[in-house]
Amino acid sequence: MRLLTFLSDFGLDSPYPAAMKAVAAAICDARFLDISHAVPRHGIRTGAYLLWSVAPLCPEGTVHCAVVDPGVGTARAPLAVRAGGHIFVGPDNGLLLPAARRLGRPEVYRLTDPAYWRHPVSATFHGRDIFAPVAAHLSAGVALEAVGAPAPDFVDAALEEGGWDGPALRGTVLWVDPFGNLVTTIPGGLLSGWGAGPQVVVEVGVRTLPAALGRTFGDVPAGRAVILEGSDGFVEIALNRGRAADELGASPGNPVRIRRADIGS
Repeated sequence: MRLLTFLSDFGLDSPYPAAMKAVAAAICDARFLDISHAVPRHGIRTGAYLLWSVAPLCPEGTVHCAVVDPGVGTARAPLAVRAGGHIFVGPDNGLLLPAARRLGRPEVYRLTDPAYWRHPVSATFHGRDIFAPVAAHLSAGVALEAVGAPAPDFVDAALEEGGWDGPALRGTVLWVDPFGNLVTTIPGGLLSGWGAGPQVVVEVGVRTLPAALGRTFGDVPAGRAVILEGSDGFVEIALNRGRAADELGASPGNPVRIRRADIGS
């Protein structure tokens, strides 16, 4: 039995995720897995990161239905992308490409056959009427070539990497997890460039937060901040038993700078 995943910015308190899954359930008997429906509204980059994070853990043959689609109903195209034995279905806005590229060489198709869509197609809910039914048909064994044609062009995207800016590390907040930890675009391996034990300062806008380098959340006392390499290999900023995002007023997309405390601003 294949796996069909769902990701969206529809929210946990809306009926929209259930509507997509209800449509899919009428077409295929795949197992359903929710990656997240709590992507920040219109947060294409955050949605791309969460899909990038989870897709490699899924078995070959998985189909992913991802809908973060502020351009729904406009001229933006509906896509399916095949890579590494997986297929990603969603809007042509860059959401699908980072995860697909992580698994292999993406083959991008534009969805062109309305026979695999739900009708009538709403101008505001392509997740229910195009993406979910196409994903379900693919999960049921319909060939990708039957639902679409190779895309001559598409919106490409990548998860940009932060890096060194003089003596400081700079990047962007990719995601704020449920614990208030900030996942950044800075590769975790760069932390070794500071050596062992320095105190650092995190800057987001005009707010600052003193922190220590560590390996685990418990390497600092409760109420103190720690900078560490997270499970996806990016630098994370955490507050032990607290919420670093609240202390820094941070949200996805905010620039972040980390410097040694003994260097100054």
